[in-house]
Amino acid sequence: MVTIIDADGLLLGRMASIVAKRALGGEEIALINTEKAVISGARASVLQHYRVKRTRGSREGGPFFPRRPDHIVKRTIRGMLPYKRQRGIDAFKAIKTYVGVPTDLKGQPAERLDEAHIDRLNTSRYVTIGAVSTFLGSKY
Repeated sequence: MVTIIDADGLLLGRMASIVAKRALGGEEIALINTEKAVISGARASVLQHYRVKRTRGSREGGPFFPRRPDHIVKRTIRGMLPYKRQRGIDAFKAIKTYVGVPTDLKGQPAERLDEAHIDRLNTSRYVTIGAVSTFLGSKY
């Protein structure tokens, strides 16, 4: 059974740590609406941070950082997993991320993570993953 989590209005770091922990516990998770997840902080500093991540390294040797919002979210979750060990590899394979809601998951109930919701943020400064992705040049 796959657990569906709606990422709309969730804080990226908190959501990623919760999803990573649950995946390590053996759960299969599908994240929908990943482009609507948010990163807290001033817009200019967040975009600059992700520009540096994207341009670091070389085209041939990496490190490679994604542009698409679903790939950015999955990469963030990967950072919270022991992805070079077998249990981390298995947990990473159990996580699927989607932009929007795919047709095979439409109509199914999606879980809300209240402990990662944007309402917990005490500032109005945040940027959506979709905005970061567009800034990096993605055409999702």
